Amino acid sequence: MTAPPIEDGAVLISGDRIQWVGAWKDLAPQVSGAVEDLGEVILLPGLVNSHCHLEYTHLAGVLAPPKSFPDWIKSILTAKSAWDFADYALSWLDGARQLLQSGTTSVADIVSVPELLDVVRPSTPLRVHSFLEMTGIRSRRPAEEIVEEAIHWLSELPGHPETVGLSPHALYSTTPELLEVTAQVATQKKWRISMHVAESIAEFEMFMYARGPMYDWLVPQRARQDCGTGSPVRICENHGILSPHFIAAHVNYLWQDDAHRLASHGAHVVHCPQSHAYFRHHRFPRVELQEAGVNVCLGTDSLASTRVSSFHRPRLSLFDEMTALSQSDSRISPREILALATTHGARALGRPDLIGGLGGNSLADFITLSYQGPLSDAEARVASHSGNVLGTWVGGTCVWRNPDWT
Repeated sequence: MTAPPIEDGAVLISGDRIQWVGAWKDLAPQVSGAVEDLGEVILLPGLVNSHCHLEYTHLAGVLAPPKSFPDWIKSILTAKSAWDFADYALSWLDGARQLLQSGTTSVADIVSVPELLDVVRPSTPLRVHSFLEMTGIRSRRPAEEIVEEAIHWLSELPGHPETVGLSPHALYSTTPELLEVTAQVATQKKWRISMHVAESIAEFEMFMYARGPMYDWLVPQRARQDCGTGSPVRICENHGILSPHFIAAHVNYLWQDDAHRLASHGAHVVHCPQSHAYFRHHRFPRVELQEAGVNVCLGTDSLASTRVSSFHRPRLSLFDEMTALSQSDSRISPREILALATTHGARALGRPDLIGGLGGNSLADFITLSYQGPLSDAEARVASHSGNVLGTWVGGTCVWRNPDWT
């Protein structure tokens, strides 16, 4: 991802780290340890999924395509009300399995059931960056109390503090006070924040113009002093939540200098192409964001916002997202697509030197795809790959091997 492809290449691993990458002919005379020949494959960094809801994996095909975004929110709230803890746990674990089999090794996961954290995270080799979701509109609890509870859950997790963060759900489901407290705590603890921002036209109209279906639905439930005061991005800035530690999911609707506003604070944006298509949003403003200097990366979102048919059963796969992106955006190259799913995601998670690339002292997280062809076609073939990978390694250990790989 950071240099041209290497033909007949080799990766030297020590413990859970990569020590050296280059041509096999340059390494062979120095090798004293075990050598594994992977055959005719492409070896590339493990993919970085920058926005996911693993716990909603089993909602694939459960929700009918909505007429409006608020209708979808109501539908998922109804579906979740029928689930118990076991339903959430099994759904989460299945999602983690799907990601490993399709080549993701690191994921930014939004968790709405904190009790899951102690149970499911230790059961997968996937590198999980857990962002605990917070709302507060229905409960009307004080912002400080909500954040303190989140701190309690996250502080007990292994890998803390590098792999945990806070997730105020969205502007419409939180309060200004919650956003401000979140920003303060995240700064103090050097935690990252992930939040849904400007995902739908209904959200944009609610805050920009104080109108629309989301505004009509939520006015009886929340204060409206921030409605009609500016774009969602601008309101995030007003509450001090934009920063290099801020990951904004979706950002489908921009106003005037919103892209430069995000870039000036070093914020990151995650695009989820299949979810974008499910809701039939307007064209994703990738070019505007990247030209302004925003780091744009890829995520799968959840399977609750994917279409199911007799010909297509969705699964969590960044390769499927890459294909969807190439089909909707003719201006993006295979190399750019691959960067969005690797190095850009690593930057968003604050681990650019550890994940998303193959380099000296980076974590030995990589995947393999079958390939026989010229080196010049490799990037295009990878970006258009479908199905499971041949193998997935995390920390130098093979954690998934395709049974068809002989």
